[in-house]
Amino acid sequence: MATGHIVAMGGGGFSMEPDNTRLDRFMLSLARRENPRVCFLNPASSEDYNYRFYQAFGLSSCRTNHLDLFRLPTANLRGWMLEQDVVYVGGGNTRSMLALWREWDLVSILDECHREGAVLAGVSAGMICWYEWGVTDSVPGTLGALRCAGLLPGSAAPHYDGERDRRPVFQRLVADGTLPDGVAADDSAALHYVDGVLSEVVCSVAGKAGYRVVRNGDGAVETRLEGRLLR
Repeated sequence: MATGHIVAMGGGGFSMEPDNTRLDRFMLSLARRENPRVCFLNPASSEDYNYRFYQAFGLSSCRTNHLDLFRLPTANLRGWMLEQDVVYVGGGNTRSMLALWREWDLVSILDECHREGAVLAGVSAGMICWYEWGVTDSVPGTLGALRCAGLLPGSAAPHYDGERDRRPVFQRLVADGTLPDGVAADDSAALHYVDGVLSEVVCSVAGKAGYRVVRNGDGAVETRLEGRLLR
């Protein structure tokens, strides 16, 4: 099994599709162990969100836990994180989440986890966080550019077909140079990277896709990347 997997979901997974486990099962299939340690990072700071994670993964062969940066599990955060086989980041306020990550040096720790073979995954905020830049609604009522963790190159947008303004705003920000060229994913679609290179697009619902969005003159060109329907 190749190392360095990142699964960037535009939408879906247990929090959006509780009765459709295809994306989550795909993510787990990439883990380096048959009974992986799966750590949930919850930017929404919601106990219900944590509960739904444990409910979704608790009956599998996973060993589940979550990281709360307000109540650290140990003084040795780096060592604890390096024991995880999958790190799954949920949706929430990306800007606030990244501020906490930087305060606790979690970006460099996650980069090390990735290089050591852990799967990094996430949905919405947990999608865009891995890229250099993302489109976020962290400020209520607006969509704007945000510098992210930078483990993947370029920019990214989730919910490409699920939220009316995501597509036009992303294209505009790429077209005017606010964002570098990037990628996007529909709800129910995920971009699978191996060692920093996009390997394929997978989806839990037929017809969903990923996209490349590239600046061209005064505009942006969008190229559809067909998704492989998971079984």
